[in-house]
Amino acid sequence: MKITRETIDSPKGEISVYTLVNASGASVKLSSVGAGIVSVVVPDREGHMDDVVIGYANPADYFYDGPCAGKVPGRYANRIARGHLELDGVTYQLAINNGPNALHGGPEGFSHKIWHSQATATGVKFTLHSPDGDEHYPGNLVACAEYSLGDDNELRLTLTATTDKKTVVNLTNHTYWNLAGENSGSVLDEVLELACTHYLPTDSTLIPTGEIAPVAGTPMDFTTPKALGRDIKQDFPALKYGKGYDNCWVVDDWHKSELKKVATLRDPKSGRVLEVMTTQPAVQVYTGNYLAGSPANKAEGRSYRDYEGVALECQGMPDAPNHPNFPSQVLNPGEEYRQVIVFKLGVA
Repeated sequence: MKITRETIDSPKGEISVYTLVNASGASVKLSSVGAGIVSVVVPDREGHMDDVVIGYANPADYFYDGPCAGKVPGRYANRIARGHLELDGVTYQLAINNGPNALHGGPEGFSHKIWHSQATATGVKFTLHSPDGDEHYPGNLVACAEYSLGDDNELRLTLTATTDKKTVVNLTNHTYWNLAGENSGSVLDEVLELACTHYLPTDSTLIPTGEIAPVAGTPMDFTTPKALGRDIKQDFPALKYGKGYDNCWVVDDWHKSELKKVATLRDPKSGRVLEVMTTQPAVQVYTGNYLAGSPANKAEGRSYRDYEGVALECQGMPDAPNHPNFPSQVLNPGEEYRQVIVFKLGVA
């Protein structure tokens, strides 16, 4: 494993960008802005190398970008209804930054911070201290995002956190994948399969209703492989609310700390295949419905267009603190939050 580090000055401080190159010649770039994945270069079935994640030409453009491209959002990824959080009878009002709701930890959430970073034997470890009251969340929280790259093109992310006061935490990775190449256009012909027979219906602001509904007979059914675009324009509430897929699926037969394969994404043209494994109880699928207007991309210096990337965000369930029937995202002092996400890239 070869690991190099480059530093870039920005208005918010020095950014570190690490490049990992494995024995097969595949490479991954990681940034200290939001502990993010900014490039993944892997071969297609003919051996042609291409970057398969969307990202920006300017490393500083990852601050405050609408898409949250590649980064680790927090302290609570996804949405919390009306920013309302209650723990042990104490109410906390979080910042509202997505319609009437709190999204991805608020306007100054983890994805907009420069994380402390250090190279390891197989990758990079990023660490962030979130003080008590940060975006109105309780407790001093220390979060870590540790990436490692194998010679088999398996990129592993281990997310951990500890706190000195009862709080909530939900960490994920928000990379947008385009297996044909980040500058190749729409992903709607790429084929997705999910190990999920249920999903979370939402209201029009994308807050779960609390129901865990079967996907059978709906456009939400990816239990057998289908193109992302096949049903995306159907007259179905979930697809109307988000202008496409922006929904959370429930992992079948989930058990805490057990690593399971939850998603497989295939690009028929290039032959590239992405398998996603996780210990998390759910996966949010977002088809990049509002990518237009993003910062300039890496290849051409243009903004991405809608649907040019798909995010597969393994995570706890959105608004879980307000739904007792969802797996708890509460973290107590003396406990460790620990979740794993694995992105394995290959060809078929």
